[in-house]
Amino acid sequence: MMGARGVAIRPRGEVSAARRAKDRAFTAGLWAAGFLAILPILFIAGYVISRGVRTLNGAFFTQTAPPAGAPGGGMLQAFIGTGIIVGIAVVISVPLGVLTAIYLSEYGRGRLAGAIRFVTEILLSTPSIVAGAFIWALVVVTLGHFSALAGGLALTVLMWPIIARATQEVLRLVPQDVREAGLALGIPRWKVILRLVVPTAGAGIFTAVMLAVARGMGETAPVLLTALGNDFVNTNPSQPTDAVPLRVYNYAQSPFTDWHALAWGGAVMLLVGVLLLSITARILSNRQLRRTR
Repeated sequence: MMGARGVAIRPRGEVSAARRAKDRAFTAGLWAAGFLAILPILFIAGYVISRGVRTLNGAFFTQTAPPAGAPGGGMLQAFIGTGIIVGIAVVISVPLGVLTAIYLSEYGRGRLAGAIRFVTEILLSTPSIVAGAFIWALVVVTLGHFSALAGGLALTVLMWPIIARATQEVLRLVPQDVREAGLALGIPRWKVILRLVVPTAGAGIFTAVMLAVARGMGETAPVLLTALGNDFVNTNPSQPTDAVPLRVYNYAQSPFTDWHALAWGGAVMLLVGVLLLSITARILSNRQLRRTR
């Protein structure tokens, strides 16, 4: 098609061959970059699973730590200890993180809100060993002994900023019309938040909690400095307690081959647990985005 000056005019909606070629080239480049980025993860996951899957048997989940150099045994005390420590962290960090997010999203104005945001951002980038050392000095030294409670508090320092930051972003995705509709009906603002805003963002909040649990579940340094570890099953939060990352760390640096095998098995369980939590969190996050659009 020719214009008034004899210049070829392309029909509307038609894309030139050069632009299509560039689009295909950039698309291929993005796929290649994504594959290269995920390749190390696939290699690590495959290597860990290949080394540790042979250890996963009934004794691994039902027996406690074996004596040094003895075959068999399992990590029952570590699984129970991880559940206790992470459970304590969840009980403390979830209300604290959600309430912090509600305050920052719905009420936070002025210097106090700015200070809370600053502390949250700082804690998000704080090394885990610093959190462990802080709770060690504050709790372990004060009480005079290591405990699962101290380990849970150390994980709380790492988990609640994640919950607070992610929940705050999710609450911002809730349409303002939801809040205005509730206020127009004469409902107090705090009830609008608790009965309308928070339930609307429920999937996103649960996603934030799972991401925080995935972070805390695999931490070794804070648990090492606060819970210490235990070769036997312990359900008393005030006593030293074992955890899967801590048991993997101790077994990996031992000179015994049987303990190395148990360490690989523990690494597999941590890998599977974190992957399941992360994938589930991603699925719920996508659903939350579709609901708020």
